[in-house]
Amino acid sequence: MPGDHPLAPEVVTSGVALTVDPPPVPPGRADGVRRLVPGLLAVAGATAVAFAVQHVVPGLGSTTVAVVLGALAANLGLHRTALHPGTAFAAKRLLRAGVVLLGFQLSLAQVAGLGLGGLAVVATTVTITFFGTQGLGRLLGLGRARSLLVATGFSICGASAVGAMKEVAGGDDEDAGIAIALVTLCGSLAILALPPLRGLLGLDVTSFGSWVGASVHDVGQTVATANRVPGALTAAVVVKLSRVVLLAPLVAGVGLVRRRALAAAPGRRPAPLPLFVAGFLAAIGLASTGWLPAAALGVAHTGQQVLLTAALVGLGTGIHLKVLRRTGGRALTLGLLSWLLVAAVAYAGVRLTGA
Repeated sequence: MPGDHPLAPEVVTSGVALTVDPPPVPPGRADGVRRLVPGLLAVAGATAVAFAVQHVVPGLGSTTVAVVLGALAANLGLHRTALHPGTAFAAKRLLRAGVVLLGFQLSLAQVAGLGLGGLAVVATTVTITFFGTQGLGRLLGLGRARSLLVATGFSICGASAVGAMKEVAGGDDEDAGIAIALVTLCGSLAILALPPLRGLLGLDVTSFGSWVGASVHDVGQTVATANRVPGALTAAVVVKLSRVVLLAPLVAGVGLVRRRALAAAPGRRPAPLPLFVAGFLAAIGLASTGWLPAAALGVAHTGQQVLLTAALVGLGTGIHLKVLRRTGGRALTLGLLSWLLVAAVAYAGVRLTGA
């Protein structure tokens, strides 16, 4: 009857009063948060499992295990629709927060400590791998965004770099999933393949650490590989983190190029410098001041590990075997060629410079 609904207006037509239902109320912030809960709980459980596996099998980094768990969930039908909002949130938002905290592991003093030779090795390896992999991708007939994401993962820091570059590159979940699968596979193989090559390639302990830091993809994979040769870890981590510094200019550069290319096109343009990349640079600057106590840096390090592991569970759910089978031969060929390219260029640089 008229007036039963406190907000329902009445429309009078020919003396008959009709009640008009109010427009639907859009879901509020609380509803949006509730939609995230199932997926985030699943991500939290998988993250705990990843760290437990890393504790039992130190050679398996938590990030590698996280990618595998996410991929298993996607391909075994366990990644249900109700989980998608939460896993997508982890893959995007938690990843960005983890990348910002990663900046606290770096300082300009560490980078400067490499010397001109070490810096030249890092810059040359990243540059040749980044552009060379994209060229190989074009020759193999892979898409621009897919080749770019593979190039970013192999040249900088594995799956984390792929996630950071995805939006700027214009890639979709399929492109990111293939790139992450490739860097996870090749980085895991590096843990087994590189240490036995040290003697054959004539590398002392420090040079081997530099080679690992300049060529292995993910930070966790770098640590696991260098740990197999006592004394190599310090050089590997410093060189690796110096490569990570280049993530910011690469993302910013690609964003600027795409922004110009899309200047005349309608729609949203990529930001020239994403906010989380600016946060990453700010974290490096703050860590370089020496003002932060060791305890604070330790908390940032732990937080970064947890957030990136959780994010890679979410990213792993984008890896579908049917997609890999569809482009498997060409994509796998690109991954293997990029792995050989980064290893060869890094080795040549270490031998030439003595870094």
